[in-house]
Amino acid sequence: MRIGSATVAGLYILAISSFTDAFQPAALLKARTQAPRSVALAPLQVATQPDASSVDSSPVVVPSKKYADKPFNKVMAANRAEISVRIMRACTELNMATVAIYGFEDRYSQHRWGADQSFLLEKEESATPISAYLDIPQIIDIAKKNGVEAIHPGYGFLSENPNFAQACGDNGIVFVGPTVENLNTFSDKTSARTAAIKANVPVVPGSDGSLNSAEEVEAFVEEYGLPVILKAAMGGGGKGMRVIRRKEDIRPLFQSASSEALASFGDGSVFVEKFIDRPRHIEVQIIGDGTGNVVHLYERDCSVQRRHQKVIEMAPAWSLPDELRAQLHKYAIDLTSKANYKNAGTVEFLIDTATMKPYFIEVNPRIQVEHTVTEEVTGIDVVKAQLRIAAGATLEEAGLIQENISARGVAIQSRVTTENPEKDFAPDTGTISVYRHSAGCGIRMDGIGYSGMTVTPYYDSMLCKYTVRGSTFDEALSRMKRTLQECRIRGVKTNIPFILNVLTHPEFESGVVTTSFIDDHPELKKISSSQWNFASSGQSSQKNVGTTERALRYLAYLAVNGHPSELGADASKLCNKHNDPTKNILPDIQVPSEGTRQILLEKGPAGYAKFVRENKGVMLTDTTWRDAHQSLLATRVRTSDLLRAAPYTNAALSKAFSLEMWGGATFDVAMRFLHECPWERLEKLRQAAPDVPFQMLLRGANAVGYTNYSDNVVYKFCEQAHKSGVDIFRVFDSLNYIDNLKLGVDAAGAAGGFVEGAMSYTGDVADPTKGKYNLDYYLQLARDLVDMGVHSLAIKDMAGLLTPRASKMLVSALRSEHPDVPIHVHTHDTAGSGVASMIAAAEAGADVVDAAIDAMSGLTSQPSLGALVANMAGTELDTGIKASDIAPLNTYWENVRQIYAPFESGQLSGSSDVYQHEIPGGQYTNLLFQSRQLGLTEKWPEIKKKYAEANIILGDIPKVTPSSKVVGDLAQFMVAQNLDATSILDQADSLAFPQ
Repeated sequence: MRIGSATVAGLYILAISSFTDAFQPAALLKARTQAPRSVALAPLQVATQPDASSVDSSPVVVPSKKYADKPFNKVMAANRAEISVRIMRACTELNMATVAIYGFEDRYSQHRWGADQSFLLEKEESATPISAYLDIPQIIDIAKKNGVEAIHPGYGFLSENPNFAQACGDNGIVFVGPTVENLNTFSDKTSARTAAIKANVPVVPGSDGSLNSAEEVEAFVEEYGLPVILKAAMGGGGKGMRVIRRKEDIRPLFQSASSEALASFGDGSVFVEKFIDRPRHIEVQIIGDGTGNVVHLYERDCSVQRRHQKVIEMAPAWSLPDELRAQLHKYAIDLTSKANYKNAGTVEFLIDTATMKPYFIEVNPRIQVEHTVTEEVTGIDVVKAQLRIAAGATLEEAGLIQENISARGVAIQSRVTTENPEKDFAPDTGTISVYRHSAGCGIRMDGIGYSGMTVTPYYDSMLCKYTVRGSTFDEALSRMKRTLQECRIRGVKTNIPFILNVLTHPEFESGVVTTSFIDDHPELKKISSSQWNFASSGQSSQKNVGTTERALRYLAYLAVNGHPSELGADASKLCNKHNDPTKNILPDIQVPSEGTRQILLEKGPAGYAKFVRENKGVMLTDTTWRDAHQSLLATRVRTSDLLRAAPYTNAALSKAFSLEMWGGATFDVAMRFLHECPWERLEKLRQAAPDVPFQMLLRGANAVGYTNYSDNVVYKFCEQAHKSGVDIFRVFDSLNYIDNLKLGVDAAGAAGGFVEGAMSYTGDVADPTKGKYNLDYYLQLARDLVDMGVHSLAIKDMAGLLTPRASKMLVSALRSEHPDVPIHVHTHDTAGSGVASMIAAAEAGADVVDAAIDAMSGLTSQPSLGALVANMAGTELDTGIKASDIAPLNTYWENVRQIYAPFESGQLSGSSDVYQHEIPGGQYTNLLFQSRQLGLTEKWPEIKKKYAEANIILGDIPKVTPSSKVVGDLAQFMVAQNLDATSILDQADSLAFPQ
């Protein structure tokens, strides 16, 4: 049986994971009279040790017997998701039946199957998913047909729509919310503003009513100046809000605000106010019974906002002065009592931080997302209170008496959304693979997620909200940090790391922030590089989060399904030994005072080129970290094994020209097969080996890909590569196409790198019968590269065709024409003549030759570095590298190679037939593996023969990525279809060639 990796991972994680609460009850204090920081605090009541007298005399909030249970028989939650679930939970506690409604796109939402009954909202095929929840006639019809006595609208959608409240009343259904008159007054923010003025509540200068055109906004700006803010007359949640700071933005922002308000609330009306810069946003929770009696449940600080939508809320606003808090409570009660306000609502204010003067902004005549923080500090279930008031209870009958209501401790709420902060909070969609909530002392979760849930793009992106409480702000803050560390949501992006960035920011930790906090700190959105001062190393950075889980998921998948075939591992070579043979092999070695990279950094690329030419011996490039394992082990060597050798390599090869370690196939394989970040590989190795230049392979206009990229992409790639640690760019093109080469040369040069122009070598310059790739061809190509301004020339012999005779001939000719330009030679040892060819090249005037550590050399890899060091030691070509220093490296790589035995090609010797088929060394092992996957193992000799034929069919081209892949794919196609060159040409119009 095969099962998905996510499912297996879940089993493993559940089996081994355990969580224990590390929180002890906070010290119980008799009173809190000052903040832990130097910020003015209102006196907050906190829990006291109970004794007989306090138990008997403490004020309590208890409803009368008449309204204690079952205010209605059946209640509909006319909403969706989290708030619908919240309403139904309160109803169930009051022993009332519940009804849910849902759109087709919400058919798998928790609120549907959490109700006693649920009904699908029909809509036109062309209608939006949201429109179903705005269909008043259909909602009323469902309620009437199913015996619903009351409808709770939640927040958003129809919650502030007076027409909906009226429709409920007209059909004998109780609307659990304010009266129609209240809604007409307060759901329209312009009329709410008028009511505030009548109640002597200070308001921000703004328009007297709704605006219907951009011209009216322009007129307001002429009188009051900029900045101003547009707001939707109906609704809230940041929808339909736009801050205008420039006159030219008035018309487009008016149109977008009006359009968003219409789409969100069914009403496109907007109004304008003078914009108060960097205020604090404070709101007071009130409940009235419609008779003029109103109580407040203290205030909430909602200043942490993004695009005018609240992200983190706390209750009470403990860092405000006592007098100001009391003033806000009075304003809220004065305004709503004069309006005979009924049910729950929120009166919102902006506090000008420069003057500490409050301004009324709106009344939200509904329950709000953040009501949970008020419930946690007051102990009052706001939704139950709504239901009782709607059933006819007075405040006293509902148990809501002002002197009995107190705020104890501090509560914080964080909204967890499926958004990607680094992509401007773009909503993410997909299937949740792991969904495990936090729990423990002082934690509350309201949400709808579950493992296997599909997150769609149709609705609000909030998945759940966590509310924590503590005796003090510091305790609540620490608890919220723990809550988010413990939470596990996988499969979709969430804003959790962003919230942690906010919670750990010193400004937020002080308890005083303004609405511009997030805008003032754009670094909060950079979650991929986030680091937190948490004791758990697995939670101390975003990079570490989930590392253990990913490893477990991978191991679980392997345990059940085995290694994926595309990885290319030979299962017969796997072993169950768990010891690491590479440990404790490399001894300490002293790093020379000046490595070659120091010369490059001090003198620059041109100065380094001069240094190389003036060097008495031959310099080496070690390819072990890139081309060697690409040629022998299908590029599968992990970063961790490279890192272990890096410090020793940095010292032992400090006199090397470079370490070839990045680009080409390593970039692609790291991501697709090793699931590693190639950029992290580069940066980690750069840190571990700072003294030797790093060299990468750049495919000209292809960069490290398989297609031509736009110029700016190649330039930006080279710029970042150089910043991350690349010093030398070996630039080549698979067809030696000058224009592609020039783009790579220019981009690498602009980045500040040492540019090596490479000629992709094929044919045999020593054999005049070999065709077009003669000495004149390469000399002209070298002239073109030198004219581009390269710092050195490279002969890139991908297949190992460069014989000692050809090496001497080509290098001698190049040295004669370009006496001041360093010459660098690269080959593969497929035929076994690599060492001889490199020595011949050095004797002819080459400055640098490529080699690999002995254990990773030979066959289709590069010639042996140890052999070259030994053969040229004590001569005028001496490399300056000690054989004794590289011996431990050889032992290390011998042991590493054992680990990667499943990726060995099975070759036991070189193959001189490379001079006939010309298969590049880096492709040879990959092509052999691909032939096995295609069931062509026994036809490997024929594939090599067809490779030569395919090359001729395609025009006898240089064969290096990506051109070599084209030749290889065609060769395998010819073998699989039993085709020869003649049949390919004759049937070209009808054959289904590989893509």
